[in-house]
Amino acid sequence: MKLSREFYSRDTKKVAKELLGKVLIHETKEGTLKGKIVETEAYYGKGEDPASRAHKGKSNFCMPMFEEVGKAFVYMVHNNWLLNIVSHSKGKVGAVLIRALEPLEGIELMEKRRSVNNIRNLCRGPGRLTKALGINRSYNGVDLTGNDLFLEDSNEKFVIIKTKRIGISKGKSKLLRFYIKDNTFVSSGR
Repeated sequence: MKLSREFYSRDTKKVAKELLGKVLIHETKEGTLKGKIVETEAYYGKGEDPASRAHKGKSNFCMPMFEEVGKAFVYMVHNNWLLNIVSHSKGKVGAVLIRALEPLEGIELMEKRRSVNNIRNLCRGPGRLTKALGINRSYNGVDLTGNDLFLEDSNEKFVIIKTKRIGISKGKSKLLRFYIKDNTFVSSGR
């Protein structure tokens, strides 16, 4: 079942944890791409999270984090597009960075897009997964409750590990990174 907007209308940290195991689906002209979310990071707004893109308040760049939940917030870091999902409780600001996927369907197309034939490294990191799935700046603001790029529920059971976020210079002590224990598709920053 497709995740509803209500799923994303909760505390960002809770959504980041509960996105683990969900399936990200991208319907493209070339075929369907699917991956299980195995790693996420939560980011909050002004005054709450110095590592967040919204830590200085509203700007054109981070505006999606302040707006309707359940939409994509896509931006570039070090020549890599990063996919975030806007999620926060009413009156708050937040988004969840999707850090890694376990490829499930459309693997040949993912390999072609990444010029990689090692399934373990296809979507192991936020820039790799966007390239494999064909997600770029044009997806910024896309409604993830729609039909082209969306998430589906799963009933899989697993243990969640909570750690510090990766690759940030501020807010390092916050335990806002979550991943599925012993999943080999989690990024290398364990």
